Amino acid sequence: MKYGEYAELLRRMVRVPSPSFEEEGVCKVISSALDGMGIAHKVVYGNILALNRRFDPSLKTLALDAHMDTVPPAGSYTRDPYDPGDDPDIIWGLGSNDDGGSVVSMIAAFRHFYDEPLPFNLMLILSREEEKSGPDGTALLFGSDGYFASAEEFPMPDWVIVGEPTGMRAATSERGLLVLDGVASGVSGHAARDEGVNALYIALEDIEKLRSHRFTRHSDTMGDVRLSVTQIEAGVAHNVIPDSCRFVVDIRPTDRYTNEEILAELQALCRSTLTPRNLRNRSSSTPAGSRLLETVERLGWETFSSPTTSDWIRIGCEAIKMGPGDSARSHHADEYLKVSEMVEAIDKFIIFIRSFYGDTLE
Repeated sequence: MKYGEYAELLRRMVRVPSPSFEEEGVCKVISSALDGMGIAHKVVYGNILALNRRFDPSLKTLALDAHMDTVPPAGSYTRDPYDPGDDPDIIWGLGSNDDGGSVVSMIAAFRHFYDEPLPFNLMLILSREEEKSGPDGTALLFGSDGYFASAEEFPMPDWVIVGEPTGMRAATSERGLLVLDGVASGVSGHAARDEGVNALYIALEDIEKLRSHRFTRHSDTMGDVRLSVTQIEAGVAHNVIPDSCRFVVDIRPTDRYTNEEILAELQALCRSTLTPRNLRNRSSSTPAGSRLLETVERLGWETFSSPTTSDWIRIGCEAIKMGPGDSARSHHADEYLKVSEMVEAIDKFIIFIRSFYGDTLE
C-alpha cells in the first residue's frame, strides 16, 4: 500500500476550493486520480460513482460514501485555508479533516478490493452538497425516485459506511437536525409614548419557554432532544416599538421523536409562529441485527452515538458512520488531518471489508 499517494491526493484536493454547489474543480481532481488508478467510474450530476470490477447484479452491495464539498473557510484562519503545507506528518487546510480524509481513505480501500472476487458488491460514492443538504447530492442518488432507484448501471446499496471524521469509531446512530424560524408579531408604536405591542418581548417570553422545556422521551442511545436558540433579530430604530421579531431555533432530535412531533410540541408552547426549514433531517440508527453492527462487534471496535448530522439522514438503507479525523476540527479554523490518521483509516476500512462476511475473504 502506497499511503503517500493518497496523502498527495488529499493535498491536491485541499488546493482546490470546493464549497457546496461548487465542487466541479475537486471532482475533476478526484476523477483524474481514479483514471490514473485504472478505476472505471461515472460522474452523475457532479457525484462520482464506481463499482468493483467483478460487480454481480445478483449480489447485495456495500457502499463507501464520503462527500467532496466543504463549508466556507472560517474568518479566524491563521493559515491559507487552501495550502496543505509541506509537513510530512500533517495535511493542513479546509476539507482535509471534513471530509477529504474519508474520501481518500475510502478510495484506497475500494481500490484494494477493486479486482477481488467478493461475496458482495462494493460501491464507491463521492457525493456533493453534503454541507448544505443540497438537492443534487445523496438526496438525488438515494431518493425513492432518485438515481439508484431508476438507473440500471448502479444499484441501490444494501449497506453504507458513511465517511465522516469519527476517529474511526463506529457511530451506530446520529441525531437529526430540525431548524425552526420563529416569528413573533406585535404592533409598532413610538417608544416615548409606550405605544404598541412589543414583538421582541413576545419573542423573549417564547424563547424562555423553549429554553426551559424538557422533552420527556429519553433515548437510551442518544439521550435527550437538544435545543438551542441561536439567532434573534428585531427593530428598525431605537425609538420604534418593533412589530416583528425573528429568531432561529436549532434542534437535535433523537430516535424517540419525529420532527413533526417536536414541531407540534413546541408550537403549542409559543405565541410566535414556528416554521421548519424542512422536516426531512431525521435522526438515524443502525438496526439491531445488521451485518454492519455484527462486523463492528466481531472486530471489537468502539461504537458511539454521534451528535452531528451527515449524509446518513438521506440514506434509506442500513448504515454506520466512520472515518478518520476528529469532528471537533470540522468547520473550525486551521483544519488539519494527521497522515497517521489517514493510514489507520485505510487499514481499518480494509479490515472491515475483509471481515464483512465473517472473515471469509483470504
